[in-house]
Amino acid sequence: QVQLVESGGGSVQAGGSLRLSCAASSRTYGKYCVAWFRQAPGKEREGVAVIDSHGSTTYADSVKGRFTISQDNAKNTLYLQMNSLKPEDTAMYYCAADEPVLWLSGGYCYLTQSFGYWGQGTQVTVSS
Repeated sequence: QVQLVESGGGSVQAGGSLRLSCAASSRTYGKYCVAWFRQAPGKEREGVAVIDSHGSTTYADSVKGRFTISQDNAKNTLYLQMNSLKPEDTAMYYCAADEPVLWLSGGYCYLTQSFGYWGQGTQVTVSS
């Protein structure tokens, strides 16, 4: 099992930047897919970005070119660098982890897969 704790949320004006962090209680690199999700009031949870053990990344169309997911393996920490923030990015942001989906060719990570480990969330508010 792994425990996840997010930090770095806050309030920022449109066009600004924030970096979210997600500290894991144990090693995730090479073992888990790790991802960021967000949920705005009244809306469904949305996958934002996922990274696999090889460093391959997938982003939601809504954040491509603005957000960057990365991980520091030595610190067991996941990051989400968010630039050019928009009011529609306002949401509670969660990090999540789980094992990759296994195929004959290997394990792969998807934003649409099931994630069993979740953090408590950190709020991001972007004002216009």
